[in-house]
Amino acid sequence: MILLQDIPQFGLRRTGTDYPDRPCAYGIGLDMLGRIAVAEIGLRPPFEYDLPGGGLDPGESPVEALVREFREETGLQVEAGDLIAKAGQYWGRADVRPRNSLCHFHLVQIAGDHGAPVEHDHRLVWLSPFDAARRMRHDAHAWAILKWLRLTEEHAHGFV
Repeated sequence: MILLQDIPQFGLRRTGTDYPDRPCAYGIGLDMLGRIAVAEIGLRPPFEYDLPGGGLDPGESPVEALVREFREETGLQVEAGDLIAKAGQYWGRADVRPRNSLCHFHLVQIAGDHGAPVEHDHRLVWLSPFDAARRMRHDAHAWAILKWLRLTEEHAHGFV
């Protein structure tokens, strides 16, 4: 069980700026070579990189949002698995209203390919876990990848 005090908070909170909470869900999905599905964002370099996922629509559960957003951003159909972590991420920029993304990070099983992403500025790329963690634009995403790696290692060695 993840308790509120166990949820780390990432990003810089600027004094005097309001960061409304925005529930989000993201997934870690692997291919047969152990690479992670990553959303490459942008129409030209420099690109940004996120775990596939995004904000919950009204009335949507984290799992429903994860499946929808993963398909929209990568073209892949997924089935949500275990929740591996939760974290907050303060962020915003000139073209994005500041927010505190309250992220749910799930393992996902790739269930099929439904073609190109719906979002025109997103592309699916496959990266090694360490390269994916290094490239993430949000610290919460990098932390979730590394947390997943540690949980995987602990499980492999019987520490869980």
